[in-house]
Amino acid sequence: MKKVFKIVLLVFFGALVLGTFYMLWCKARPRPIRYELLKVDTVSFENISVATGKVSPRDEVLIKPQISGIISELKKEAGDQVRAGDVIATVKVIPEMSSLNAAESRVRVAEIDLRQVESEYGRQKQLYEKGVISREEMDQSEADYDKAREELDNARDNLDIVKEGISKKMAQLSNTQIRSTIDGMVLDVPVKVGNSVIQANTFNDGTTIATVADMNDLIFIGKIDETEVGRIHVGMPIKLTIGAIQNRTFDAVLEYISPQGVEENGAILFEIKAAANLPDSVEVRAGYSANAQIVLDRAEGVLGIPESAVQFSGDSTFVYVLRDSLEGNQNFEKRPVEIGLSNGIQVEVKSGLTQGEQVRGNAMTDQKTAKP
Repeated sequence: MKKVFKIVLLVFFGALVLGTFYMLWCKARPRPIRYELLKVDTVSFENISVATGKVSPRDEVLIKPQISGIISELKKEAGDQVRAGDVIATVKVIPEMSSLNAAESRVRVAEIDLRQVESEYGRQKQLYEKGVISREEMDQSEADYDKAREELDNARDNLDIVKEGISKKMAQLSNTQIRSTIDGMVLDVPVKVGNSVIQANTFNDGTTIATVADMNDLIFIGKIDETEVGRIHVGMPIKLTIGAIQNRTFDAVLEYISPQGVEENGAILFEIKAAANLPDSVEVRAGYSANAQIVLDRAEGVLGIPESAVQFSGDSTFVYVLRDSLEGNQNFEKRPVEIGLSNGIQVEVKSGLTQGEQVRGNAMTDQKTAKP
C-alpha cells in the first residue's frame, strides 16, 4: 500500500513539474503582433497657414491743428460720419503779450500815417484842380494814399489774427476751425473742451484733435512666420475669420508682404496686408481681431494614406504593404514610395501604391482581428 502511494505521489509530482515547464514555455513563446490596416484611397485636402492680426481701415488720418490754443467747441464725436471740410472742433487762440502789443502798435502807426497821407492828398488834389501841379504828382499822391489805407487794413487784420486767430477777410480759411481732410468716420476724439493744443511744426507733431478713417475700405494686417512667408505671394486668396463675428468667413486678397522681418519671442515674423471684401450688411469696427487662412497648397482626387504609416530612412520613404494574412498572421512587404503634399494627417502618395491596397499602421494592443 505504501509502495502504491509513493508511485502515485511521484506521478503527481512529475505531472506538476511538466505542467509548470509547459506553462512557462507557452508564456515564453513570442506572440504575433497584429497591426491596424490602412486602406489606400482617393483623398482631397489643403495645406493651410494661419496668420493672426486685426482688421483696420486702409486710410486712417490724424487731424492736427495748425495753430496753438484751447479747444473752445467740439462739433463731432466718435462714431459720427464726416466729409472733407467739415468742422470738427474750434480752437480759441491765447495771444502772446509781445505779439499782441506789436500788432496794436502797428495799427496805431498805420492810423497816424493814414491821417498824414490823407491830409497831403487833400492839399494835392486842390492844387491839381487849380492847375498848379502836374498829373504825375497827383497820381503819386493818390498811390501813397491807397498804400496807407491798405497798410491800415492789413494791420487791423493782423491784430484780429493775433487776438482771435481769424480775420474778417479770411474767415472761411481760418485755422482756428479744425476741419476733416477726408470723408469717413470719426474713430476717436482724444481731446475735451478746455484742453490746450499745440500746432504741428518742424519740432512737434502737434496735438491730435481727432482720428478719421474710411470704414468702407478695410484691410487685414497680420504677421506670418518666416518658414511660410516664402510660399505665399501677392494676389493669393485669403479667408478671414473675425473673432467678434461668429460662424462667418470673408474673402480677402493678399496685397502686401513686408520685405523685412521682425523678431518676436525668438521667431522672425513678416507683416502681411490683405484687402478685405466685407458685405455692407456686416458692421465691422476698427481693431477687431481676425485670423487669415492662407491656402499654401491644394491636392484634389489624389491617392493618400495616413502619414503615420510612412516610414523614413535617410532620404528614402517606404511603407509596409499587406501581402497576405494566413492563419491569423499578417505578412507585409516593405515597399518604397514617393510622397507629396501633406497636411499633417494625410499624405499624398505619388507613386508606389495603388488604390485599394492596405498598408501597415500602428500595432494593435487589444489583439482583436484587424479590419481590412
